[in-house]
Amino acid sequence: MTAAAAPPVLIDGPASAGTTCVLAHGAGAAMDSPFMVFFAQGLAAGGVRVVRFEFPYMAERRRTGRRRPPDRTAVLLEAWRTAVADLDPHRTVVGGKSLGGRMASMIADEIGARGFVCLGYPFHPPNAPEKTRIDHLRDLRTRALFLQGARDVFGGRDEVDRYPLSPAIRVHWLADGDHSFRPRRASGRSERENLDEALAAATAFIGALGRDREAPGDKPVREDRS
Repeated sequence: MTAAAAPPVLIDGPASAGTTCVLAHGAGAAMDSPFMVFFAQGLAAGGVRVVRFEFPYMAERRRTGRRRPPDRTAVLLEAWRTAVADLDPHRTVVGGKSLGGRMASMIADEIGARGFVCLGYPFHPPNAPEKTRIDHLRDLRTRALFLQGARDVFGGRDEVDRYPLSPAIRVHWLADGDHSFRPRRASGRSERENLDEALAAATAFIGALGRDREAPGDKPVREDRS
């Protein structure tokens, strides 16, 4: 017997929540990966309604079992617009893992989102630090939290701290973390510690968005987590 197809979206948290957080997956793992489940369920436990969706290429992979590369940027952005079309932007936080978060950052200002949370941003391809993906981040107006592993091959602390990012962006560094926040054993830090820290930071950030109406430029760009 084959497993039932997953629904087009997955929803966690109370329908009556004051804030809805919409999360998109990364390039290689679906919306129900352990990483996405951890953050969706964790944010929901804090009173946030969390909606996860899949881009067309990933939904097709789920239907057919065949791997395929991500859709063109225009298709990914349209999927994002569709995912948030019926939501109140003033009560909506957008974000996601890597590719999903990058696409969310490209529509956050457009839709007037309340905030943006990225679970590991791909600032550049691995081993190609000269090919940065930050042009639109220079002028981002949406208040944003970037949760980033300090040794992420898509953009570690030694690189990102030099980028001319918008003052609306705050970067929270996860000690010795990789692109999924996993530290090396020799660091003395555990993966669960980094995940818990990232979840706590995201929960606090979203909670603050719901409590105040500060202007986007009022937050520091980088947070020292040495």
